Amino acid sequence: MRVLAVIPVLACLLSGPPADAADFPSGVRAYNSGDYPGAFAQWELLAELGDAEAQNNLGWLYQHGKGVLQDNAAAVKWYWQAARQGNAVAQTNLAWMYEQGKGVTRNDRIAVRWYTIAARQGDPAAQNNLGTMYQNGTGVEQDYRTAVDWYRKAAEQGNAHARFNLGTSYQQGFGVERSDKKALEWYRLAAGQGHAEAQFNLGWMYENGVGSRRDDEKALGWYRRAAGNGSASAQANLGTRYREGFGVARDYDTALKWFRAAAGQGDLLAQYSLGKMYQAGQGVTRDFETAADWLRQSAEKGFALAQNLLGAMYSRGLGVPQDHREAVSWYRLAAEQGLASARFNLGAKYANGEGVDRDYVRAHMWWNIAASEGNVNAANSLPNIENEMTPEQRQRARDLVVLCRAQNYRDC
Repeated sequence: MRVLAVIPVLACLLSGPPADAADFPSGVRAYNSGDYPGAFAQWELLAELGDAEAQNNLGWLYQHGKGVLQDNAAAVKWYWQAARQGNAVAQTNLAWMYEQGKGVTRNDRIAVRWYTIAARQGDPAAQNNLGTMYQNGTGVEQDYRTAVDWYRKAAEQGNAHARFNLGTSYQQGFGVERSDKKALEWYRLAAGQGHAEAQFNLGWMYENGVGSRRDDEKALGWYRRAAGNGSASAQANLGTRYREGFGVARDYDTALKWFRAAAGQGDLLAQYSLGKMYQAGQGVTRDFETAADWLRQSAEKGFALAQNLLGAMYSRGLGVPQDHREAVSWYRLAAEQGLASARFNLGAKYANGEGVDRDYVRAHMWWNIAASEGNVNAANSLPNIENEMTPEQRQRARDLVVLCRAQNYRDC
């Protein structure tokens, strides 16, 4: 299961009108109707006169370039003025700007300071973000228990991001006793509020019977909701299901739709899967060049399956110029990550002297490793190569297996 990294969420709430600002509601109405210049005009004068809520909202307009040219430095200026007056939402926004380095030099410690001030006033977004800082040890000493305390405060106020984060804390046992059932409960609450990654995690738990009885129908339902809400993980999951006909009727067109949606967000599995479908001509006209392009996007970011398949494309000259050295480079990257099929392929390159000097000892080493991991091709190839080796070479190959494992398969 993939649990996405916990990230801060910007809090930008348009506050209700202060009692002494007759034009503030007009700004709110203008903003809600899409008249951002009108909102800016209403709030600018109030902000200049010192109204903290108008200052915060003016900062929001500057930050997002609504009704005015985008200007992070100006946003920070107005957030700062409102924050100094005790406006908790502005304090949260100012903290986020320091955390991201928007309009100011990035400073995690200052971010923590402002999040803390706002969190103590009860701002749920600040509480959630402060929890994230403690969980990651960013700007403060890492402390999972304190992170959970802040997540819980925000979650109890209904903050969906905090509920998701609290769910991951229970699932992983960070700062609390590990509990899949409690994780499921918090994910369910966040998912019900439309939190896409909570919906994805909930689907995974139902699919695998974690924290509840296995329920494929519920799993598929949550995956669909998550995918519709933009979860790349869920989109890639649905793509795989439709391509393989797992729990749904096989449908390459629908698989391609979901893979493309996820790949556009940078999902490595989806990019690899698109490459594989173009290579095989599944639902599309076979196109090796397009296949290689998608595989490269995934492979360059470290996805082992894509690295291995891209190596095969170079080995055979499919969609790319045939280049055995390039193939060896991609096979090696995937082999170092533990992909048994890549270890077999790399061994084959050493056995055949393609892209590297022929070396039966290295070939035997990689095939031995791959065979021990269940790769049938490697197991079947070992007896053949052993017939070409001296007893000393076979012993050297076995010694290299031990050394390679000790080096975590690097520089083997």
